[in-house]
Amino acid sequence: MDKNISFTLKVWRQNGPTAKGHFDTFEMKDIPGDTSFLEMLDILNEQLIEARQEPFVFDHDCREGICGMCSLYINGHPHGPATGATTCQLYMRRFKDGDVITVEPWRSAAFPVIKDCMVDRGAFDKIIQAGGYTTVRTGQPQDANAILIPKEDADEAMDCATCIGCGACVAACKNGSAMLFVSSKVSQLALLPQGRPEAAKRAKAMVMTMEELGFGNCTNTRACEAECPKNESIANIARLNREFISAKLAD
Repeated sequence: MDKNISFTLKVWRQNGPTAKGHFDTFEMKDIPGDTSFLEMLDILNEQLIEARQEPFVFDHDCREGICGMCSLYINGHPHGPATGATTCQLYMRRFKDGDVITVEPWRSAAFPVIKDCMVDRGAFDKIIQAGGYTTVRTGQPQDANAILIPKEDADEAMDCATCIGCGACVAACKNGSAMLFVSSKVSQLALLPQGRPEAAKRAKAMVMTMEELGFGNCTNTRACEAECPKNESIANIARLNREFISAKLAD
C-alpha cells in the first residue's frame, strides 16, 4: 500500500481573464499515495468549504483520461510529471513527502482564464468548426468495405484521431502554438479517402482560423510532442504543412 505524504500546495487563484491573479499556499497533510491528483484537489476543496472559504476552481469531467478537461499545469508540466497521461490519471505516489507542488492554468492568449485554473478552450471548437469534418450526403449508408483503405493508413488515422483536444500542446509551446492539435485533426481526415474531397479547403480554413484566434507559430521545439497525453507525433505537423502548401499552390 502507498504511504501517506504531506506537502505544500500552491494553486493559482484568479477571478477572471482581466483580473490580477496570485498563488494561495496550503499545507496538505497525510494524503494517501493512491489518491489521484483531482481527488487530492477535492480534499482541498472540502477543507476550504469547511473553513467557509471559496473553493479552488478547476476543470474536469470523465476522470478516465478520455476527455482532456483536467487541464492543469503542474510543476512546469501540462498534466503533471507523468508521461502519456492526463491530470486525472496522475496519482500522488508520483510526489515525495515534503514536496512543493505548484498548480497553474494553461497559459495562452487564446485560452482566457474563466476562474482560477479553469480556462476557456472554445478556440479549439472554432478551429474544428472551420473544417474538422467531412460533408456527406444523407441516405442509405455505404457498406463498411465499400471503400478499401490500407491498414497502415487506417491505423495512422486512428492514432491521429486519439487527440483529445486538451490543449497541453499549446500550454507546453513557448509560442502558444496549436499546430499539433490542428495537424492531428487534419491528418485523421487527410489519411482517409473520405477526407480527400475537402482536403484543400480544410487545411486552409483551419490554419487561417488558428491564426485569427491568436495562437503562435510553430518553431519545432517538440515540446508539444513531449507533453501530449496521447503521444501525438509532430509528423502530423509536417503533413499539415504539405496539405496547406498544396492547397495554396492549387489556388
